[in-house]
Parts: sequence; C-alpha cells; structure tokens
Amino acid sequence: MKDEALAIIRNLTNPSQKLNHLREYLQLLTLWSLHESEAFGSLAFVGGTALRFVFSLPRFSEDMDFSLEKTPDYKPERWMKKLKNDLALAGFDTSVSWNDRTTVHKAWIKVGGLLQEAGLAAMPNQKLSIKMEIDTRPPAGAVCARTIITRYRMLALQHYDLHSLMAGKIHALITRRYPKGRDWYDLLWYTGRRPPVEPNLTQLQNALDQTQGSGTYDASQWKTDIIAKIETHDDKKLRADVQPFLDHPDEALLLTTETIRSVLTN
Repeated sequence: MKDEALAIIRNLTNPSQKLNHLREYLQLLTLWSLHESEAFGSLAFVGGTALRFVFSLPRFSEDMDFSLEKTPDYKPERWMKKLKNDLALAGFDTSVSWNDRTTVHKAWIKVGGLLQEAGLAAMPNQKLSIKMEIDTRPPAGAVCARTIITRYRMLALQHYDLHSLMAGKIHALITRRYPKGRDWYDLLWYTGRRPPVEPNLTQLQNALDQTQGSGTYDASQWKTDIIAKIETHDDKKLRADVQPFLDHPDEALLLTTETIRSVLTN
C-alpha cells in the first residue's frame, strides 16, 4: 500500500499537493482500520476531514476529529493497536501514541521515511504526522448518518449530517481565538450549497452554552456574530492559511470580508 501512496503523487509537482495527497491516503487507511474495528458503532466522524471524505469539500484537511456517541463499546486503545499493526502491514514505519487524560482524547499517528521517499524531506527521520481527536463529551443535539465511501477503499462511516457539521463549524468560527482561513473557506462552501444548508441550531446552542456559558450567545443570531467576527480578521492571513490545502488554490482569492458579509446578508 505504500507503493500505492507513492504512485498517487508520482506526477504531482507541487510539494503542498504531494503532502496533502499522502496525508489523505493515510487518513483513509486510518478510517478503514477503524471501520474494520467496528469503531463507528461508537464514533461519529466530524470536522473538516469528514466534510472532505463524505461531502467532497474541495480542500484537504490535516487532523481527524470524532465525537463519542455511544460509550459501552468504546475501546480506543485496542483500535490504536490495530491501526498501528494495519499500517505496518501496509508497509509504513508507524508509531501511534495515545492520551486520554483530558475530555478530548488524542492520538498521534506518525509515519517515518515516507516524506523522504516522496522527495519532501532530506532526512528519513522526518515524519508525516496526523493528529486524531475524540470528543468524549460532545454537545447534545447532533444528528448522525451513515455513508459508504469509495476513495481508495470501500468502507462505511458514521458521521454527523451536514446541518450538524455546519453547527460545529459555526461554533468554531464564533469561539476560536486564533482565526483559521480554512474555517472561513468552509463557511463559503456551505453558503454555496443548493439547496441551502442551515445549521443545527439545537446543537449549536448546546455547544455555545457548553464552552462559553449559558446565555452568552443566542444560536439563532449566528450570522450577526460571524459578521462581527470577520471584521476583526486580516483577509490576507486567512487566504494564506487556506490556500495550500485547496484543490483549486485560486479559490482562496474569494475569501474576503466583503464576500463573507455579502453571502450572510443576502
């Protein structure tokens, strides 16, 4: 399978795109391993990487986020052990570390040698890393769905529906201390969906209450809050953040305060 990963990037010339495709291939193998472990009986795939795999968001993503929906069959250490073995059998020099000392459990998947073989690193000890997070106390109200995906491999995923994923994105836009252009690009993508997508307001309100305190925000006023937030950001920094991750890098030029304000007020 490592040969397959390297074959995917063989004709690419842009280093960022090479890295994006390698990382995405490893993300897919991670999902495949979790699928075989029946982890999606407990977990829901969320965040930007879920948007990419399930709804064809035209940007790559670095990390993998999950929400714990059912606790009785939650066996993450067993899943991580299998994941490491699966990646080793696929030909990758892999280490997997695990931390469950906080509410959000974290795993770090690190693959050695691959970046050098891909011509992206001079030394074999430079590793391609993926962070995986599992929120063990997600806000209530999200709606789950199941989808078969066929990117490189066929597997079944449990994930949040599009309205619930949008609620998570809006929560990040309102509350994140350090703005990420990727979040704002995703918002533009949502606003361009037809038929239009509205966020799961119950989930969004629960998330805002959980992280900011009850009564601090009114989820129904999310557009007003987001417009106020974008006014404080630097458009150039937002575009620079997202551009390396886009299927079509020129789309970063659309990311402006004026555009955000326009799509939310029309």
